[in-house]
Amino acid sequence: MSHATEPIDWNYFISARGKKWQPSPIRGLFPLEKRPGMISFLAGKPNPTTFPFSSISVTLKPVIPGAPEETLLIESDALNEGLQYGPTAGLGGLVEWLEVLQEKKHNRVRDGSYRVSVGSGSQDLIYKAFQSLINEGDSVLLEAPVYSGTLGLLVPEPAEFFEVPVDTEGLQPDVLEDMLANWTTKYPGKRFPKLLYTIPTGSNPTGCSSPLSRKIKILALARQYNLLILEDDAYHFLHFDAKNQSASYFELEQQDGGVTGRVVRFDSFSKILSSGMRLGFLSAAKPLVDIVDLHTSNTNLQPSSTTQAIALALLSHWGHKGFFEHTARVAAFYKSKRDMFEAEAHKHLDDVATWVSPSSGMFLFLNLQLSSDPTKQGDSKALIESGALAKGVLGIPGVSFMPSKSTSSYVRVAFSLATKEEADEGLRRLKEAILEARK
Repeated sequence: MSHATEPIDWNYFISARGKKWQPSPIRGLFPLEKRPGMISFLAGKPNPTTFPFSSISVTLKPVIPGAPEETLLIESDALNEGLQYGPTAGLGGLVEWLEVLQEKKHNRVRDGSYRVSVGSGSQDLIYKAFQSLINEGDSVLLEAPVYSGTLGLLVPEPAEFFEVPVDTEGLQPDVLEDMLANWTTKYPGKRFPKLLYTIPTGSNPTGCSSPLSRKIKILALARQYNLLILEDDAYHFLHFDAKNQSASYFELEQQDGGVTGRVVRFDSFSKILSSGMRLGFLSAAKPLVDIVDLHTSNTNLQPSSTTQAIALALLSHWGHKGFFEHTARVAAFYKSKRDMFEAEAHKHLDDVATWVSPSSGMFLFLNLQLSSDPTKQGDSKALIESGALAKGVLGIPGVSFMPSKSTSSYVRVAFSLATKEEADEGLRRLKEAILEARK
């Protein structure tokens, strides 16, 4: 039975924990302060006259070397807003800017079918979304290998995790369909899944991106089998061939006129503005975002107003056109890093490793040939913790990205910070460790 045209039953998806959250007795009344003429004695907000800051200035790097620097000044009301307690979902001006971004980038009409909420990095929002959706005993589908940070936040969850393997084009829809169609036979006694988590652009760790044809099939399966797709797209703006980049799941679900809301999208500013600002944003159906916001309002209250104010000043200065121009430059930078690093990898590792050239992101995922017998799979964890470490080179062993913690011959190496000299020497050391492990 297909659920493509049926309204989404959020009572089915929202977890028992999620349903327990109650509005903050203070923050739940914040919107009423905006009524004309309202005198509010609600919150214990500190008086901004006591803040020791008169302004915040941010100097921008010139796009063209040698050009004059530009300085953004945050003062007066904008400064007070940035230093004060703020809305749980993010500063109003920033949320509105992001809604327009989703309209321009993903062709999502601002029709009230979804909301945007800002978080303290996308991982903060991913954690809260899982908390809002997972019940004890649930089955959750994860692409594998998958980002180790997601695995880390899922460890305490009272659920079972099932691997959907990826290949050179990301998540495999045929495997997913077989799992879902034959669930009771393959996994007797296991609860049918409700969630599918995927990193469709520059998947961390593989660097692979899903083509449009696969996304269309996977979205159709999500509708057929009543799944939510958690689209973690932190590397969306780092795609090395943006003109041929496939549409996001968030865009696709509105294209064909089907019911929207199955895609829960996570974006991040960490790779394109600053990782230390800790800003990400969630775009999803209102019933889910409302629960995530209740979680925030009762725990960490809100994302940082100060970093939001800096980001808003920058984004308003650029406009959406300037933002897209900036992200294109960032993607070009990492493409050149990839090309340099991959050239050094070919120089040193062609006879001891294979990999897929990443289409986005910051990583090579190397399949190391750790045995002289090609039919045997080696253990990269043992290599990294012993031989590679002793030689002064580090990477992340593939087991760290497997929900099942199965042995892996893969190693993830990051090229984002590496110089040509470091890539040359580091990969040379890695090859030495591989060759010694073969003996």
